[in-house]
Amino acid sequence: MIELKSVKKVFGSLEVIKDVSFSVNRGEVLCLIGASGSGKSTLLQCINGLHSISGGSIFVDGINVHDRKTNINLLRRRLGIVFQQYNAFPHLSAIDNVALAPRIVSKLSRQNALEVAAKHLAHVGLADKANTMPGNLSGGQQQRLAIARALAMQPSYMLFDEITSALDPELVGEVLDTMRLLKSEGMTMIVVTHDIPFARDSADRVAFMDQGYLCEIGPARQVLNAPREERTRKFLQREHRAA
Repeated sequence: MIELKSVKKVFGSLEVIKDVSFSVNRGEVLCLIGASGSGKSTLLQCINGLHSISGGSIFVDGINVHDRKTNINLLRRRLGIVFQQYNAFPHLSAIDNVALAPRIVSKLSRQNALEVAAKHLAHVGLADKANTMPGNLSGGQQQRLAIARALAMQPSYMLFDEITSALDPELVGEVLDTMRLLKSEGMTMIVVTHDIPFARDSADRVAFMDQGYLCEIGPARQVLNAPREERTRKFLQREHRAA
């Protein structure tokens, strides 16, 4: 379980996250929606410990992420995170990219790490691209490679930060299909997304953020089809016009 209690984040004089509280249970998919600059990505990185917080607390399986006593590197093994940028090592093949963390972090032998990597490449539909260099993969394939790399550490939770926003429209579907597969297998996910149809189809709950505030959270279809808050309605109307 991931639990946020009155989380705040300040950069200088700018408060980008304002008193945000919610929890995510095992096997649940929560989509965070909202305009650019609303604090969604910063919040995701606070959950992973990549950003410090300025107030409140975040717990993962009962462990305080931002407690100085917490071994953050050990805790991050439970929290796979995938960003907009693929960040693959260009000089390594797909399978070596996925095998790298199991070798370095989990201290697996090269052979065992390659076996783990091959399994996760197959999992995301890239078994036939194992020996391909990242530069020769499409954007959608590179993003699926990033997902495989995160999965290779066997996380309990997956955090996705706008991972389809840099893709051409025809490549978005293959990445969303991979995420739907993870959902069907019971993976707990927090997904920052502008893809409202994906949120409607795949999220158990949707949270709408605006100017650092958590304005509304509830069952996906309720929030997206009959939002209670005026700010949520206006955002969804803009997204619908832009689609």
